[in-house]
Amino acid sequence: MKVKLDKLQKKWGDVVGADDISLEIDDGEFVAFLGPSGCGKTTTLLMVAGIYKPTAGTIDFDGRIVNEVPPRDRHIGMVFQSYALYPHMSVYGNISYPLRIQKINKTEMQERVQRVADMMGIGDLLDRKPGQLSGGQQQRVSLGRALVKEPELLLFDEPLSNLDARLRLTMRGELKRLQKDMGITSIYVTHDQVEAMTMADRIAVMSAGILQAFDKPDDLYDRPKTLFVAGFVGNPPMNFMDVEVTRDNGVFRARSDAVDLVVPADRGEPAAAHGGTVILGLRPEDIAVATAGSAGDGRTASGEALAVEPLGREDLVVVQVGTAELRLLVDTAVGVRVGDNVDLEFNTEKVQFFDPDTEQSLLWS
Repeated sequence: MKVKLDKLQKKWGDVVGADDISLEIDDGEFVAFLGPSGCGKTTTLLMVAGIYKPTAGTIDFDGRIVNEVPPRDRHIGMVFQSYALYPHMSVYGNISYPLRIQKINKTEMQERVQRVADMMGIGDLLDRKPGQLSGGQQQRVSLGRALVKEPELLLFDEPLSNLDARLRLTMRGELKRLQKDMGITSIYVTHDQVEAMTMADRIAVMSAGILQAFDKPDDLYDRPKTLFVAGFVGNPPMNFMDVEVTRDNGVFRARSDAVDLVVPADRGEPAAAHGGTVILGLRPEDIAVATAGSAGDGRTASGEALAVEPLGREDLVVVQVGTAELRLLVDTAVGVRVGDNVDLEFNTEKVQFFDPDTEQSLLWS
């Protein structure tokens, strides 16, 4: 199923839940709605589901406007964060419930429930009640109940939030595999960027009800179009500092009280053309501890280590450089300690520049 949202809006009086959301989802595509709490991602999902009626705009399923179509007639399956299982029903009863509503005959119902349960790895648990299952098993029942309807569109509302970290990792892989195997168009709401980046074909990043970007994961990470996207996507988050970019004797330099960096022409030229102060962004993995023989003028700076957070194979180090606090990832063997003077080397091929007023990228339209 192809899904098209055109200028979709939801308001409650003066409160805006989602505003002017426009995007197109291809048949069989897995799309994530990503953003912090209150950004409008669940509101948009519930409009697609038919639970909320849009204040304005249209929802199009395969060329058909479905704004007035009730949820039961939209051919969708939905998986909730809370699982929403009936505690008095068995696993079989929960999975088969949508089929009983549709008055599917008993033989076909049994076959479909067993097939889906086996696919979910819970085929031997059909007689159990939800209270006798683990969190991961309950989530599989919830997913099985959505799949048994043979929907054309699957909607997920933060379905893995209640699981522990290891089980979330396992379930991410299983959900992605199932979605690809079955070819069902899917929309997945999450505030977890790792889930979105690892599972989705494309990601719609939202903030304060506004669609900030709708791109492939790599494009969001490497070519962020807004300051919000640059700061939200990526962990640890991108470093930012105010600089002025000028062209001196054909060389573009980004200067502040913290740094004096030579930047490539393809990145420096649009920043210099903007004039005045711009925001420079650089990810932690693009800053390193300088070593003997490192690049000289134009790519280095020095500062004091304010904090060192062990992450296993590497440390997250916060370094004060001028008025800027910069985060970088350092191999534990380097042995940076709080209070050390640290020489830094910047990969200026990766710098981003943003307009401080509009917060739009100066590099990517």
